[in-house]
Amino acid sequence: MTAPDKAISIAILAMGGEGGGVLADWIVDLAEQAGFYAQTTSVPGVAQRTGATIYYVEIYPGTDSTSDSSLKPVLSLMPVAGHVDIVIASELMEAGRAIQRGLVTRDKTTLITSAHRVYSMTEKIAMGDGRIDSQQLINAASSAALRFICADYARLAQESGSVISAVLFGALAGAQLLPLPRDRYEDAIRRGGVGVESSLVAFAVGFDSVEHSDATDAVASHANPKPGPTLARVAKRIEQNFPLESHKLLFAGIVRLAEYQDKGYADEFIDHLETILTLDTLHGDTRYRLLCEAARHLALWMSYEDAIRVADLKTRRTRFERVALEAGCRKDQLLEIDEFFHPRIEEIADIMPAVLGRWLLKSELVRRFKMGGRVVRTTSARGYIQLYAIAGLRRWRRRSLRFHIEQQRIRAWLDLIRSIAPADYELAIALTNSQKLIKGYGDTHHRGNASYDAVISALPHVRKQDKPATTMESLIRAALTDESGQALKSALQAL
Repeated sequence: MTAPDKAISIAILAMGGEGGGVLADWIVDLAEQAGFYAQTTSVPGVAQRTGATIYYVEIYPGTDSTSDSSLKPVLSLMPVAGHVDIVIASELMEAGRAIQRGLVTRDKTTLITSAHRVYSMTEKIAMGDGRIDSQQLINAASSAALRFICADYARLAQESGSVISAVLFGALAGAQLLPLPRDRYEDAIRRGGVGVESSLVAFAVGFDSVEHSDATDAVASHANPKPGPTLARVAKRIEQNFPLESHKLLFAGIVRLAEYQDKGYADEFIDHLETILTLDTLHGDTRYRLLCEAARHLALWMSYEDAIRVADLKTRRTRFERVALEAGCRKDQLLEIDEFFHPRIEEIADIMPAVLGRWLLKSELVRRFKMGGRVVRTTSARGYIQLYAIAGLRRWRRRSLRFHIEQQRIRAWLDLIRSIAPADYELAIALTNSQKLIKGYGDTHHRGNASYDAVISALPHVRKQDKPATTMESLIRAALTDESGQALKSALQAL
């Protein structure tokens, strides 16, 4: 035998708590126990999810093949673009970062990545939908790598009761990229001595996943929500009166609104859309784009966030189960959840009866009263009952001040779309997107409403432009650029 030309290079990109260091240690131990030279280094990432730690491993499998056993290979301390054999990413965006850095090349790199997403800070703080399209990342990874292995390894780790590093270690073994049998990998886990049984279960799941890995199906597709028996009549109404292209959105809308309020509210949603359907049939291009966009934004607007909604979401059994799972809480452990609230007078007035809410907002005495922040422990009986009582106000939401205000604004928005659509179908579609400016509650909701009002008030000027729809879309983008509103102000002045 002759000595190999170079070491096998492995780059691991993982975030804190995902066991990237453990995975690197397993690989080094695996190699050294096989008699190979191995070395690992790491470069820490930046806090707040703007970058992962890069663990770098080099393995030189030619210890017995050199003519002089006193000669030892010199291993690199960091990955070099264009010279990495294996890249393992714990999350899809990290796979994209590896490609951007040049660590993944078409002629030599095998890329193993989890298909799940942990959103970056830039995605989270975007005023609009700042998420990167997962399918685009999948397509880019598939094109960039010599071999692409992708599955939702985070889900597999949760189902196995372990961490993602063990599943990724199994995927590495299943890919048969190192000249070592499966039992050597399992022995490395046993020598680690921590969480051995759960790690072996996760390893086996990861190993088996390679055979069934399909990059085209790696991103989980959420099935259309199927309306239950209580919504059967509304669902039948959709199937009989609305085009097939809109069924997915309309079904999702009625499920969301019935869960938010009641099935009567879902009926009102369909009532609003019937006239939009008529307009789309008369003035559209048979793709029903106006109907679908109006349905999507209307469902979001009708399920606005208020204190009742927040309390409802925070007291659901599924939330406690999710938090316990994310915290790694065992069955023999107690979980405590503290909720931080800082309600404003406006948010209290919002859930009161309309007359009382308006009086509260006008009262100078009440306005002088400063509301302080408070902590509510929802895992205690007292804290849970407090939020449960607020969530129970849902049955009276229709009488609340916020409900009256939002319904008036929704009707005005729909009337505006209906008046514009016959003359300018594309502008009507652009107007539906103005709803994305309205979101959240408190200061966020107040700023969104101000931006929405500014954009709508500019409509007469917009209609005078050569491309009104394009102009409207640019104003909406400007409104979503910054919280200060300076970008929108500049755009409106230019208009």
